[in-house]
Amino acid sequence: MATRLVSRALPMVPPSFFGIVLGLAGLGADWRLGHAAWGLPAAVGEIIYLAAALSWLVISVLYGMKWLRAETAAREEAAHAIQCCFIGLAGVATMLVAAGALPYSRPAALVLYVIGAVFTLLFGLWRTGLLWRGGRDPATTTPVLYLPLVAGGFVTGIVGAALGWHEIAQLAFGIGFFNWLAIESVLLHRLYTEGPLPLALRPTLGIQLAPPAVGASCYLAVSGAHSDLAAHMLMGYALLQALLLLRKLRWIREQPFGASYWAFTFGATALAGAATRMAMDEPAGLFATMAPVLFVGANGVVLVIAIGTLRQLWAGQLLPKPVAPSTTPP
Repeated sequence: MATRLVSRALPMVPPSFFGIVLGLAGLGADWRLGHAAWGLPAAVGEIIYLAAALSWLVISVLYGMKWLRAETAAREEAAHAIQCCFIGLAGVATMLVAAGALPYSRPAALVLYVIGAVFTLLFGLWRTGLLWRGGRDPATTTPVLYLPLVAGGFVTGIVGAALGWHEIAQLAFGIGFFNWLAIESVLLHRLYTEGPLPLALRPTLGIQLAPPAVGASCYLAVSGAHSDLAAHMLMGYALLQALLLLRKLRWIREQPFGASYWAFTFGATALAGAATRMAMDEPAGLFATMAPVLFVGANGVVLVIAIGTLRQLWAGQLLPKPVAPSTTPP
């Protein structure tokens, strides 16, 4: 009887919900930088980081319970050509929570970072090994391919540098950077030569902003936050991606709002964060003017998507159906 009640009560949380943690943690990091750069209230960033940590905890528990109570559905999701890549966000989200915890408890941050980094690497190796077998349908090539090793590599580098593990951070930057370049060419070939993305997958284009923006943040973290030529190049490409997404926003929004729109948040917050770091390094440069605009824009993106998400949650439209007990034998 208790088992039935538990299975009815638990929502079928997809791994893409970890994108909520990425957006909130990214905005929390922006406010910490805003406090350092412009004297903004420090408490705002800490409250946002707390919201990210609580979201991470709830989503982690629910997704973990999914593997316990609906293993068949979870395995099908892990085998799916598109949905599987979102599983890699579990490790990325854990490392970002570690960054939020660092000012309060270095031991806790270290534990979370190691868990997140190891999971990210192992999942990335597993998924990339499957891709190397070939036989992939080009229609399933979407920006979610960036998530396991590109987002994972860059975030491993950002948080690793914050912890003082600079050599590991530099190695992780290499993982993220070269995987980004390889996947970018495959993805653009698909977008240029195959049919349009299906309606439900259009919001995943929001992820397209993340590699150059998060890559710029990682480069600044591993290179001492110097606004040099390489940083400017990464930011230039990130700004181009942001403009292209604005250009295609009406087309993307033909897909009704849902949790998938959190795909826009991590890139937007990373773009603002990298610009703020560069403004701090060059107080009289271009980014000193640009950073506040991008900061306000990132706040707007996250706020609009968060309000839409809360409305759907209140209306009972956000969470999928409750899990049913798995039919897979123990």
